[in-house]
Amino acid sequence: MSDRPLILVAQPHLAPLLGLLSPEYDVMALWEENGRARMAEAEALVTAGEFRLDPAMLEKMEKLRLIACFTVGYDGVDLDWARSRGVAVTHAGDANAEDVADHALGLILAHRRRIVVGDRQVREGQWTAGAKMLTRSMAGARIGIVGMGSIGAALAERAEIMRMHVGWWGPREKPELRWPRAESLEALARDSDVMVVAAKATEENRGMIDASMMDALGVAGLLVNVARGQLVDEDALITALREGRLGGAALDVFESEPTPVARWADVPNVVLTPHTGGATYEAVGRMRDMLVANLGAFFAGGALVSPII
Repeated sequence: MSDRPLILVAQPHLAPLLGLLSPEYDVMALWEENGRARMAEAEALVTAGEFRLDPAMLEKMEKLRLIACFTVGYDGVDLDWARSRGVAVTHAGDANAEDVADHALGLILAHRRRIVVGDRQVREGQWTAGAKMLTRSMAGARIGIVGMGSIGAALAERAEIMRMHVGWWGPREKPELRWPRAESLEALARDSDVMVVAAKATEENRGMIDASMMDALGVAGLLVNVARGQLVDEDALITALREGRLGGAALDVFESEPTPVARWADVPNVVLTPHTGGATYEAVGRMRDMLVANLGAFFAGGALVSPII
């Protein structure tokens, strides 16, 4: 029996971490039977933070002292449970904020300038000499950002460079920001041509972008979501797009992932990407480095690099 700490890795897509961590720790896959058999011995659990951790499973992990999220998000972790058990929680900090902001801007450009539609026209032989597709400029457009954390602020900087008018809304004042905060979420939607959801997801704000917000954004408005699918009432969104009450949507995140193909097959005026906003080689490298640093600090008894609790 090894005297090295036992770490379990929760999801199969994190399998490359097994080889990365094995020189320093005993590392096992939780999705394999031999890993599950040793849950009671594990001192740390490495997880992708967007995946909900089964409470019954956690109760079996009697020696658990650290939940280390490989990702920036940690909404799948029950922080109250962790606090009550004295379990530390870490995440990847702001490792992918700049990349998600880039992706949000790309989604706005793709929809507003109809880049995907244009690509399809060329490929399908619909480009004719007698027709010219008109699109909308970025300069002068009003962008409203929901949630002015690291991603929201990075997007605001980019939008300003493109000469867009930036506004935002969040539940708390941030006097240090130079952009105006709307009186309410609905006011932000009413006063925006493009509304981008970049807020942290909690149970309290589930479905915050509902039918009334879509109506406030209106028939020429564009809704962009690069945060979490649960923040948007997806059924209401699809209905608003089909009925023409909302101008368009550009989504990188969905209520259920992977989202069913049939769900979007006949929905007009949407640009969709498969939750790749923060998935760059560079960002994943930073996440890896922060995970290794947090694990090393924890087992050495030092200060955690990016703690949640």
